[in-house]
Amino acid sequence: MASVNGSSQNCVLGQERGRLGVLAMSCINELMSKNCVPMEFEEYLLRMFQQTFYLLQKITKDNNAHTVKSRLEELDESYIEKFTDFLRLFVSVHLRRIESYSQFPVVEFLTLLFKYTFHQPTHEGYFSCLDIWTLFLDYLTSKIKSRLGDKEAVLNRYEDALVLLLTEVLNRIQFRYNQAQLEELDDETLDDDQQTEWQRYLRQSLEVVAKVMELLPTHAFSTLFPVLQDNLDVYLGLQQFIVTSGSGHRLNITAENDCRRLHCSLRDLSSLLQAVGRLAEYFIGDVFAARFSDALTVVERLVKVTLYGSQIKLYNIETAVPSVLKPDLIDVHAQSLAALQAYSHWLAQYCSEAHRQNTQQFVTLISTTMDAVTPLISTKVQDKLLLSACHLLVSLATTVRPVFLISIPAVQKVFNRITDASAQRLVDKAQVLVCRALSNILLLPWPNLPENEQQWPVRSINHTSLISALSRDYRNLKSSAVASQRKMPLDDTKVIIHQTLSVLEDIVENISGESTKSRQICYNSLQESVQVSLALFPAFIHQSDVTDEMLSFFLTLFRGLRVQMGVPFTEQIIQTFLNMFTREQLAESILHEGSTGCRVVEKFLKILQVVVQEPGQVFKPFLPSIIALCMEQVYPIIAERPSPDVKAELFELLFRTLHHNWRYFFKSTVLASVQRGIAEEQMENEPQFSAIMQAFGQSFLQPDIHLFKQNLFYLETLNTKQKLYHKKIFRTSMLFQFVNVLLQVLVHKSHDLLQEEIAIAIYNMASVDFDGFFAAFLPEFLTSCDGVDANQKNVLGRNFKMDRDLPSFTQNVHRLVNDLRYYRLCNDSLPPGTVKL
Repeated sequence: MASVNGSSQNCVLGQERGRLGVLAMSCINELMSKNCVPMEFEEYLLRMFQQTFYLLQKITKDNNAHTVKSRLEELDESYIEKFTDFLRLFVSVHLRRIESYSQFPVVEFLTLLFKYTFHQPTHEGYFSCLDIWTLFLDYLTSKIKSRLGDKEAVLNRYEDALVLLLTEVLNRIQFRYNQAQLEELDDETLDDDQQTEWQRYLRQSLEVVAKVMELLPTHAFSTLFPVLQDNLDVYLGLQQFIVTSGSGHRLNITAENDCRRLHCSLRDLSSLLQAVGRLAEYFIGDVFAARFSDALTVVERLVKVTLYGSQIKLYNIETAVPSVLKPDLIDVHAQSLAALQAYSHWLAQYCSEAHRQNTQQFVTLISTTMDAVTPLISTKVQDKLLLSACHLLVSLATTVRPVFLISIPAVQKVFNRITDASAQRLVDKAQVLVCRALSNILLLPWPNLPENEQQWPVRSINHTSLISALSRDYRNLKSSAVASQRKMPLDDTKVIIHQTLSVLEDIVENISGESTKSRQICYNSLQESVQVSLALFPAFIHQSDVTDEMLSFFLTLFRGLRVQMGVPFTEQIIQTFLNMFTREQLAESILHEGSTGCRVVEKFLKILQVVVQEPGQVFKPFLPSIIALCMEQVYPIIAERPSPDVKAELFELLFRTLHHNWRYFFKSTVLASVQRGIAEEQMENEPQFSAIMQAFGQSFLQPDIHLFKQNLFYLETLNTKQKLYHKKIFRTSMLFQFVNVLLQVLVHKSHDLLQEEIAIAIYNMASVDFDGFFAAFLPEFLTSCDGVDANQKNVLGRNFKMDRDLPSFTQNVHRLVNDLRYYRLCNDSLPPGTVKL
């Protein structure tokens, strides 16, 4: 009995010590998180780190009785978490301070941290330790950049530790060395960052590999490439096991053990291909020439692997364990394409070098890559692989841009397939990507060539043919613009509209930032489709899903090609939209068609935002109609609705109308600008201006905090840029109304997250007329306050000091608000009749 009592007592004591340990580490971490350390405290800090070093030694000590991992498993999970936090704080905040002390053995500390990291009993613990290594590598990188003279000395000191870290991290992502742990990772459930536990594990590991590569490129490459090569040999050797069966090709590997080993090798190859892709950025720029040989070796190997996978069609092969091996083979093929895509910037740099040297080697690389990509652009290929091929094609067309790309037979095949009306259409996303690539091949200027060698006339004809083929069915819809003449079911029409506009919109969006010539050719090709869209728009005004897509297309056109569209046609589009969006139509869209209807109106308002921002006088005649649409048609529908739909876009349009068309309301004269403050600017369109300001004021009375923040920012911006608060109309009839609303918002605590922004806005408004604020507004505001008696109002007024600087004024505002709330609370808690209000 005594022994039982003794053991339970020891258990309780152990728990108490565990809790004390966690509290002690929490206390130390609180101290460690402070970056500023007094000089006299540094010695104490050093002693504390030395003690922790001994503690780390004790935790990671290996002996016969305990392995490091078993000792970590025995410790309280919370304690391990706090101890890891301590190590993170030491590396992130204090390492730069402690590293110079000879008494602290930094290299030995890293050795212990290494043992601590790779014996963590949980995945979360391991992730946290990888974060510490990432912080250390960032520290080392910035230290080297700031002391380039000492670069070799610094690297030599830490080289062994970094190579060891790299090797172990690479081992940890391979099933060959770490199968038991890796199989525990979930590869199905997505977290908040839209990645699985396995993807997160791999990503964090590859970040460490990449940071070591930045510091020790030669070591990192010579460590990684042989491991990749081993797994590639297994993959490339699969061809000898392929046999022809009745239904196609079959992989003749059937033994359970062999299948398991192949599964592990393919998973590892997939991870290592991602690692190689992640390192692509360390072969470009200033180091291109120095590391050219290594990069070329990688790219040649990747091209060989992608071609091999496409030629023997491993993605369609029969296997003994189809549920496991088939996804593995598809993933390896997709990852090899993605890794090659990561080297597109290296290929672009090689392209400019090759242009000077006219090397056949580069031409062969690109041609072979296209031979690997083209067979995959098919409806018979799995989406994962198809999309990887499409993305690689887009990168070749957009980033690399070789002159000879269009003349490669494999590229011609893709052109023919996409423009063939009888060919089966790819899935939407793939179709859009391939069309973007083909359009970019024809539209984007070739690098390192003068304008007269760009072959624009031929490319323009080819682009017109491409767009004509892509929009063939869509343009044929023009005859059915009138509902009574429809020749096909509505659903079929909608499919054609969706498929065509998604492709055309993407092409315009991707060309919008390019040269004038590229945009001009693009618009010439699109012109007929744009006119068809405008003709179809009225016929589909009651189909909000179609209208939504059409307005998306027009919005992209306005943003990217409005100069090319020309003024007359742009005016025609705007007028058509203004005519179609009557009050009844707007009400139908906003009130009865749900989120799609609201999206339609929002996109229409976004188009008008582009219009009102246009400099010059071209679109100024539309301003009265646009403001009338906003204030007389849209605003009355949404003003009282609690839903935030449409409101943000409407107020942005009103803000942009004011901001970019200030002279529409305030005619500035030379005299007024010279004698600022003496002559008032001439006011025009006053009713419209007042209505807009009233709408802004009303928005501050609504609970939507995002709209409140946005609109407060807009008013402050107009004041900063245009001196809004100083204008006579605002100063005399609106200023103190706004101040009153903002003060009431503070008193009611309805938007407490914005109290600083609100107080600053009140100051900016009051500072226009401090005398009026203190002498007239404040007494009037206090008089109108209910829930406080006359004496309390006098106290509130006396306590508001007449300070005119921002910090003191905002402090006074917050004191007034808090005191007013306090008085009301006290008065409400007293029996009725105690205070005469």
